Amino acid sequence: MDLHHIRRGEGRPLVLIHGLGSDHGNWSRVLAPLADQREVIAPDLPGFGDSPPLAGEPTIAALADALEAFFARHDLDGPDVVGSSMGARLALELARRGKAGATVALAPGGFWTENELRFFRVTVGTSIRLVRALAPVMPQITGNRVGRAALLAQFSVRPWALPASVALHETQSIAQASALDETFRALVDGPLQDGAADTPGRVTIGWGRQDRVLFPSQAERARARFPNAELHWFDRCGHFPQWDQPEETAGLILSRTG
Repeated sequence: MDLHHIRRGEGRPLVLIHGLGSDHGNWSRVLAPLADQREVIAPDLPGFGDSPPLAGEPTIAALADALEAFFARHDLDGPDVVGSSMGARLALELARRGKAGATVALAPGGFWTENELRFFRVTVGTSIRLVRALAPVMPQITGNRVGRAALLAQFSVRPWALPASVALHETQSIAQASALDETFRALVDGPLQDGAADTPGRVTIGWGRQDRVLFPSQAERARARFPNAELHWFDRCGHFPQWDQPEETAGLILSRTG
């Protein structure tokens, strides 16, 4: 099984891995500056976007296996990898396995306490149900600042300022994902993320100081499990640095993987 993906630009390959409920369009605000200097490859994870779901349970291990197979199919030998949220956890897992070069993980999951996991399960689960229920009127909701502010307040510090096209694409991706429920269950019921004392390439962990999905306190736990990682804080930033601080995010990715 191959994964649907886009390729932009020229240069050393740079793979972008989206998070839960998203697809490759989650990177739209940083795609152009990255593709100006690198060949950017952004797959849709199994069961998201235009990629078919896995035959088995979509655990972190199984999704990482699928990405390894994608790398092999497209002759990507230890590419630089960037991930967001669940995709950031997958990026770290690939680095831990020795399958990634330089790695940038933006707010990776899997480093939560029981209470933080309970918060994630309830709030993100509620958001998924809400987006599905509002899917028929989502163009109208995301088309105005008040609607974006109400709908995406947990994910962005300035949701009203996001382009309407970004908000609509993200919510439609959530509503249409074929493996969202299975992946969500596997994520919240699965183990914590394993660490690594060393990795083949440089590892950077980035976190928004106002992240309301995966609290900033989780950043130090992530770095403790990847002790060679560098930690970068994004000011005035929620869960998606590529949304709230796109210029800083693109600059960080290029400097840490260049």
